[in-house]
Amino acid sequence: MEEIPMTTISATLVKELRDMTSAGMMDCKKALAETNGNIEEAVDWLRKKGLAKAGSKSGRVAAEGLVGVLTEGASGVVVEINSETDFVARNDQFQDMVRKVTSIATAADGDVAKIAAMPFPGKSITVDEQVKEMIATIGENMNLRRSAVVSVSDGVVAAYVHNKIADGLGKIGVLVGLESKGDKTALVELGRQIAMHVAARNPVALDLAAVSKDVLDREKAIIMDKNQGKPPQVLEKIAESSMKTYAKENCLLDQSFVMDDSKSVTQAVKEAEKVAGAPIKLTGFVRFALGEGIEKPKDDFSAEVASMAKG
Repeated sequence: MEEIPMTTISATLVKELRDMTSAGMMDCKKALAETNGNIEEAVDWLRKKGLAKAGSKSGRVAAEGLVGVLTEGASGVVVEINSETDFVARNDQFQDMVRKVTSIATAADGDVAKIAAMPFPGKSITVDEQVKEMIATIGENMNLRRSAVVSVSDGVVAAYVHNKIADGLGKIGVLVGLESKGDKTALVELGRQIAMHVAARNPVALDLAAVSKDVLDREKAIIMDKNQGKPPQVLEKIAESSMKTYAKENCLLDQSFVMDDSKSVTQAVKEAEKVAGAPIKLTGFVRFALGEGIEKPKDDFSAEVASMAKG
């Protein structure tokens, strides 16, 4: 087959091949030139040269993986990197990658694109390139999905990792910010307990003021609809009462504390001020649960077995 000049290869075709294989732009152009523009043959050409990294894996759903958590005094970061299977989460190479990405992510302040473009620790490649290299090495699709940072001006950021697989790595990662000039040891202990509470109770916001207006309006509309026909002043009192109930169920500061359900989180923080020796303000929290919000395909095991039986 006569090789066609690179100049005649369209940018659209190069992009399509690059999206399919994650190979470099010039490698894709070369592959298309070598195969006379045939994209399927170009994929094979790249694979034979060892240049096709992600290949068709990029279309697979990655909802497993790990959440990485790291705190350093007054700041903390949480990162989620997904894989296709839980098996990969127990792979030492994958764990090392998540740990190293987490170690540099604070500087990006939650911006995943910035993290992806940062140099990967110990190598002369970016984080994005490292992820693609791992896809080729392990053979599963992977995705640097999200990150968040919590920081305070004076105090501590505490953390908790649930379903921990290794230090700082697990299935649920929580950060809690406590603003205070009090004893740091006491603050860390309180923060860890509140982080455990957040992992268990999954609050939607710090307080009612932090809940989106759309959510509150929807809650009020439901209450009003249930109580149609009652006088306006009665409806107003019912709505006010329902908002307090909503806050107790969904807002961190108003929830009953999992460590002692006889008090709210706010009361627990107030009591802890005696031990810390200074006022404490719970400024914010972040909770990442692995794979939440990712639509996972439902496997039809019966159909799979039947198809295998047919040969």
